[in-house]
Amino acid sequence: AAVGLLDRPTPGNYLTEWTDHFAQPKRAEELDTESAVIFRLGGEWLALATHVVSEVTHVLKIHSLPHRRAGVVMGLASVRGELVVCVSLAHILGVAGEETARESLRVRQARLLVIRRDDVRLVCPVDEVYGIYRFQPLELHEVPATVMKATASYSKALLPWKNRSVGLLDDQKLFATLRRSIA
Repeated sequence: AAVGLLDRPTPGNYLTEWTDHFAQPKRAEELDTESAVIFRLGGEWLALATHVVSEVTHVLKIHSLPHRRAGVVMGLASVRGELVVCVSLAHILGVAGEETARESLRVRQARLLVIRRDDVRLVCPVDEVYGIYRFQPLELHEVPATVMKATASYSKALLPWKNRSVGLLDDQKLFATLRRSIA
């Protein structure tokens, strides 16, 4: 049956239709897209521009630093043989952890984001990574002025995704804070 299906003659207009389809230029709206890496910290879904995220890796051992037990700097992690400073985005953004019955499942989903801007390369633990998401700039919504959380001050827009609002982080503000914190 499969051979018969594949060996049957093609309809007369088949080649013409597909030639016309692939000869069409891409629509302008498809060319003007941006992309971001969507991830979860606690109960908050956030996103960073893809040019900032170098890689996503499994959770590695974080080695603590003397006199830096609390705060933004968590320690050092070895990423591909290079020691990289590990920072807590949850601490900067004021996102509290989420304790639920499904916590054991979420531990398996935890990842480390390796982020880089200019000469600063850092690692930060996140609870879950969705992946890369492409969107039109017109889809973005402004952050409401009534939101007073720290995530709002680092968010430059809200991105609708899977019936949720994802905070698109302003990487310039975030890295300015991270530079001050690791100095």
